[in-house]
Amino acid sequence: MLNTFLKYLEFEKRYSRHTLISYQNDLKQFSGFLENQYLFQDLLKVEHRHIRAWIVALMQEKMNPKSINRKIISLRAFFKFAISREEIKENPTQKIKALKTSKELPQFVQENEMDQLLSIIEFADDFEGSRDALIMELLYGTGIRLSELIGLKYSDFNIPSKTIRVLGKGNKERIIPFHNKILSRLNTYISHKNKSFSGNESTPLIVSNNGNEAYPMMINRITKKYLSQVSTISKTSPHILRHTFATHLLNKGADLNAVKDLLGHSSLAATQVYTHNSLDKLKKVFDQAHPKA
Repeated sequence: MLNTFLKYLEFEKRYSRHTLISYQNDLKQFSGFLENQYLFQDLLKVEHRHIRAWIVALMQEKMNPKSINRKIISLRAFFKFAISREEIKENPTQKIKALKTSKELPQFVQENEMDQLLSIIEFADDFEGSRDALIMELLYGTGIRLSELIGLKYSDFNIPSKTIRVLGKGNKERIIPFHNKILSRLNTYISHKNKSFSGNESTPLIVSNNGNEAYPMMINRITKKYLSQVSTISKTSPHILRHTFATHLLNKGADLNAVKDLLGHSSLAATQVYTHNSLDKLKKVFDQAHPKA
């Protein structure tokens, strides 16, 4: 049943590989808990009390509430699927409530720090340096996700219109404009890449030093390497540059709906979290300029 469910997510829901692995890991972890605590593994025999006991066990292990809530989502999706296939009659997650989580504002890199990174810091004039420069420009200049960056191909770039075709969550396609600096970085990188490795327009754009397809840990190391040179921000993941992209656009007066479309968010609520950072800036302007402030 688990394999059938995962195939459903992959081929019908068209979830990304990263999401599939998360669902698979969550459900296998829960199955292991059932075996250790209740001496059975069959998910179709699960009751509300079994799920509740697992959540308590995760809380006792000091797991982050957000991580626990993600696991609850995985269980809900599985049992909803099982009901649709008439494998069970009642959903055991029906009475399970998500844990309360603290709302943290997304961190972002300051504008002057990004200017320093992309204008002052010198990237090596070789394959690795040109690749790293392109990665930083793309993440900050387009706001794409890590998985979207790894999935990019040269054929996704429309050079005359200066746009990129990006395949996002659920295989939803969106078009993102890019600026001249990205085009310059792209041309330099492609020149170095063609000298070092074979390939064509349909092979992965970003590759490792060995010419293999890029992977998340590699991109994480690159963003950490360069962000730590210009910023004291505690988080240096590629996603921070996505936050930075959105925050800087809104700080410059960009329309919220336009930013939503650029980020590939399915709802405006997901984009509105960035307005808190922009509101802080507006409050400072208000306090400095309004005679009654």
